[in-house]
Amino acid sequence: MITQADETLLRRAIAIAAQAITVGDAPYGSLLADAYGTILIEAHNTVRSDNDISAHPELKLARWAARELTAEEASRTTMYTSCQPCEMCSGGIVRSGLGRVVYALATEQLLTLNPGSRWPVVTPEGPALFEEARVPIEEYYRSR
Repeated sequence: MITQADETLLRRAIAIAAQAITVGDAPYGSLLADAYGTILIEAHNTVRSDNDISAHPELKLARWAARELTAEEASRTTMYTSCQPCEMCSGGIVRSGLGRVVYALATEQLLTLNPGSRWPVVTPEGPALFEEARVPIEEYYRSR
């Protein structure tokens, strides 16, 4: 359930997105707040300015949380973001152990506002070479 406190922080994420435009970046913004609503870190999309396809704000915050917070601290955070995280960012969010994500604009809504934002579909092929591929994996996990 989204609360008034959530809406306040979500408005801040939208403001970060709006500010990104003024520096030539894409209009996506995010912040990470602790359990008390204190903002820990903010970021905007810097794909263009950093020339880095992974420079989405959600992924930057997830990476920061994985480096700077304990698992318990991360689990008590909420990410507020102007748009629904993409698959890349969602993977990072899951791996970083964040507790919650609140977003303003759903992917379907974004696509109606920017119909050209769909990415081509890449069809994976596999699995293949299981016996060979498992060797380094088993070696790694046996040594831990």
